[in-house]
Amino acid sequence: MTGGVVAAGHPETARVGADVLRAGGNAVDAAVAAVLVSVVAEPMMTGLAGGGYMMVAPPGGEPTLLDFFVTAPGTGADPADRAPLLEVEVSFGDANQVFGAGVASVGVYGMPAGLAAAVDRFGTIPLAELTMPAAALARDGVVVSEMQASMFRLMAPIMATGNTGYLVDGEPPAAGSIVREPELADSIDLLGAEGPAPFYTGEIAATVSRTLIAGGGLVTPADLAGYRVVEREPVRATYRGREVLTNPPPSAGGILLAYALALLDREQGPPDALTLVRAMEAMQGARDAAFFAGLPDPGFARHFLSSRVGSTTHISVLDKDGWACSVTTSSGEGSGVLIPGTGLHLNNMMGEQDLSPLGFFAQPPGSRLPSAMAPTLVRRDGELEMVLGSAGSNRIRSALLQVIVNSVDLGLPVQAAVDAPRLHAEDGLVSIEPGIDGAALAAAGHPISRHRRRNTYFGGCQAVANAGGVIAGAGDPRRGGAVAESG
Repeated sequence: MTGGVVAAGHPETARVGADVLRAGGNAVDAAVAAVLVSVVAEPMMTGLAGGGYMMVAPPGGEPTLLDFFVTAPGTGADPADRAPLLEVEVSFGDANQVFGAGVASVGVYGMPAGLAAAVDRFGTIPLAELTMPAAALARDGVVVSEMQASMFRLMAPIMATGNTGYLVDGEPPAAGSIVREPELADSIDLLGAEGPAPFYTGEIAATVSRTLIAGGGLVTPADLAGYRVVEREPVRATYRGREVLTNPPPSAGGILLAYALALLDREQGPPDALTLVRAMEAMQGARDAAFFAGLPDPGFARHFLSSRVGSTTHISVLDKDGWACSVTTSSGEGSGVLIPGTGLHLNNMMGEQDLSPLGFFAQPPGSRLPSAMAPTLVRRDGELEMVLGSAGSNRIRSALLQVIVNSVDLGLPVQAAVDAPRLHAEDGLVSIEPGIDGAALAAAGHPISRHRRRNTYFGGCQAVANAGGVIAGAGDPRRGGAVAESG
């Protein structure tokens, strides 16, 4: 193969991943270093106090899914002491959405445990070395990109509920400004030096729990001490002679993607817009079927309908030796809670309506929250053909579906497959980007929502493809995507 490639949601994230490959690390080493940098460079998309999923495939070996998503808190807590969620309205221009924030919105984070587990299980470079670039960036400062500035503006109402340190005189950081987080740098260094223990049983864990419980949160010392990374068997689907491996339950995104691919595989020829809409409608219809028998609540996927922003990021890596890593992480929209002295901006997963299908705080303590995230691999005759994943909440599955179709059915190079116009069908409405034949959809009776340009709404798919040993990457322009090569 040619040199390795990293596709990520920010140029700094991709660059550091490629630097690790250049230094002799494998795809997992590169992905871990890149995730840590994304915490600094993409703070409205992810965080050290969030969670995620990582798909790893060794060359010639079977893929494994590491689940380090957020769990429900409350072990040993008295629900009567819980503070109410802070309801914060966020404007998306043509629509508003209410998110739950504050101390009660915080779930048990999995990021420190997940990254350390990935290095222990698959890595070749010590965690202490992989944390160095992110810590340095946090101390020196990162220049705010246009994409990140837009996310800061969007999330300003949530940040204003607490003392996050990002707002200055009530204003979010502007594009071109520099954000420095020395306390976060110290926490990243601590992760490198001591592993995840300080975040679950040590002083950071004690500070997190003490701060939250004092304010009416639910995260107890027992919740943190009991957190575990779970290794899962990927969901598998067949599409045009390829094997597609993706995220299994309790996540819904992967299993819905696998279902849609299975439907499209029965069709002859490349799917057109109408065929894609039918597949997306079938994904929505399947959510209540026995297809979800293994999920926490058979009807929970209906609750992915309301999320508009999808504050998530994705990293795809394929190295020269054939190691593949696909990792998606998120802190939700953020809780507005910053833990003093740590730089940790806590997640608001317990305040996400999409992740609370039975109502807020209905999940038993320690249970994994559901998710739409779906890190994915595509193999042909046992050879890795594509590594991909996306941000975008319930648009993740439709973004991944279309990128796979664009690549496999239309034969587009990976960047063209990612750039191509997208659509998303849900709840009776078809949203389309310019370039999609809206007239044909309208003639078939589908209500249409037309976007004037490529839009963050349709996800942020970062992908790497292997075509006959030549590796190429694609960063999604919808969310500031970038590609870096190891040479």
